[in-house]
Amino acid sequence: MKNLYDVMQLLKKYGTYIYTKDRLSDAMLMEDEVRELYNAGVLDLKDFQMAILILRQEAAKHK
Repeated sequence: MKNLYDVMQLLKKYGTYIYTKDRLSDAMLMEDEVRELYNAGVLDLKDFQMAILILRQEAAKHK
């Protein structure tokens, strides 16, 4: 994963579509979903960490 689009595709693979027209809200909702997937044992640590990093960078851009 390298960007927000990649995180969106990862979530889409598990049936989660997030689009609210507000990038900051999208990033926050996606972070919650990524955490849920990780806690459920679906995502491995590497994917979890990379997704969180990307989402936090995106959120920082829009604050």
